[in-house]
Order: sequence, then structure tokens, then C-alpha cells
Amino acid sequence: MSRSARGLSMNRLHVSLATAAAAVGVLFSNSIAAQSKAYSAEAELAPGAKAARVRITQGPELELADDNSAIIRWRSNNPGGSDEHYGVVHYGTNPTELSQTAKSHIRLNRSHSYTIFRVRVDGLAPRTTYYYTVDSMEADGRGDGVKSAVKQFTTSGPGERIAAYSPQPAPRLK
Repeated sequence: MSRSARGLSMNRLHVSLATAAAAVGVLFSNSIAAQSKAYSAEAELAPGAKAARVRITQGPELELADDNSAIIRWRSNNPGGSDEHYGVVHYGTNPTELSQTAKSHIRLNRSHSYTIFRVRVDGLAPRTTYYYTVDSMEADGRGDGVKSAVKQFTTSGPGERIAAYSPQPAPRLK
């Protein structure tokens, strides 16, 4: 193949690539623009109705623990109110002094009659017994009016893991 034929072939390749790139840019520009629109509080739903009484219906219980962290889970009826909520664990090594706090964000599903909270507690010491209570709150800090009794768990040794939770079937939706 002559040098001029190779040059012509390369030019065709460049034109084809440029055309393909332009087509892809046009096809995806609208979806990218839609994703990059600024957040608008006006688009948020108004808070749902608050539950008359929030109750813990399962747990709290240890789901998983290793030598320096644990996951605590529990289920309650859907507390309602703001969709943005937090599961909160108050913990410590003395059952009368639960001075440390871990919390985990959750978005409520209004169509469910229940909510499952899972909170990861980090920075724990190996082979240590911890005591804890759980509650939940809206994003503005208002509590849901529920608090568990004091429970306990013990972290594992280095390199070990405790899987204490056995999944239960989900309750039927009403």
C-alpha cells in the first residue's frame, strides 16, 4: 500500500472516530445534564404523618462483630415524619454510662409499615463487652420517642468475626 493510500485510510479512520464521538456526545448530553441539575428543596415531598407510637418490633440485636467494629440492627414500625432519619446506638463499657454514640442515615420508605435500622459502631477494642441502647430520630434531631432496654455484646479477638444474626422472613406488607 502506498504512503498516500495509507494517509487516506488514516484520514477516513479519524473522520469515522470523530463522527462516532460526536454522535455519542449528542445522545448522552441530555441524560448527563439531567443528572447535574442543582438540588431543589421544592421537589421534596412534605413530611409524612408521624406514627402515633413508635415501637421496636424486633431486636435490637448484634448482626455482626469483629475485633474493632459491630453492626447493631432492629426493626420498628415506620416512624413517619421526615423521610430522612437516623438509627442511633448509645454505647459504652459500663451499662450505666453509655456516653458514646454511633448513628447511621436511613431514608424511610413510606409504603412500608416497618423500618429496619442498621448502625455500624467503629473503634471498638478486641474481646471487650459493650452495652448499648438504640433509638431513632429525624434528620433535624427530633427523636421518634422510642428507646430500647440496655443490651450487650462482646467483640471478637483479632482476625475473628462473630455473625450473630439469622435473617427472618420479612413481614407481609398491608
